[in-house]
Amino acid sequence: MTSKISVQKRETGTPHSKLTELRGQGIVPGVVYGYQTETTPVAVSEIDLIKTLRESGRNGVINLELDGKTLNVVLSDFQRDALKGSFEHVDFLAVNMSDELEVAVAVHLIGESPGEKEGGVVNQPNREVTIKVKPADIPDALEVDVANLAIGDTATVGDIRGTVSYEILDEDDFILVSVTAPRSQDELDELETPAAEDAEPEVVGGESDSEEKEA
Repeated sequence: MTSKISVQKRETGTPHSKLTELRGQGIVPGVVYGYQTETTPVAVSEIDLIKTLRESGRNGVINLELDGKTLNVVLSDFQRDALKGSFEHVDFLAVNMSDELEVAVAVHLIGESPGEKEGGVVNQPNREVTIKVKPADIPDALEVDVANLAIGDTATVGDIRGTVSYEILDEDDFILVSVTAPRSQDELDELETPAAEDAEPEVVGGESDSEEKEA
């Protein structure tokens, strides 16, 4: 079932104070662009947005209603408030259902690794892959079964490429999951050793921060 959502046009160049006011009213500013669509600033109810995304998933196709027209869109991008978790902005990409898209999907691990049962550590260095697929066929996630992974084993894109019906654009050696040996007690003790009291803290971006303050 395709989810539906209604949005309203928003004035171009809305001042920051007005955007803040909209968010305070539970309205999320956004933009619609893409296939046979002029770039259009819009506003959408955050409650409706959350409900729609729960129904469609992060990559599902949505029927977006705007000025009496219905567009097939996907959620291209979004920003959320780091503290509140509320939506700050959303980008809807209008799509041609007959054309393939390049889209990032999450990697989900399933099963239980024999290596983990033996005390190994399951590592997931890359949590997304980029695929090419028609909008209606975008999966919620790429599932990787770890049930056969012992300590020292890895699973790469090359290992699962032939098990899916869409094209994965990442290279074959792109690591999705690995199972490593548990740390020795000596390594753990070394990590817990406190740093020397007279060690100078590392300053990251100090010079850039000063320049920004002076600007």
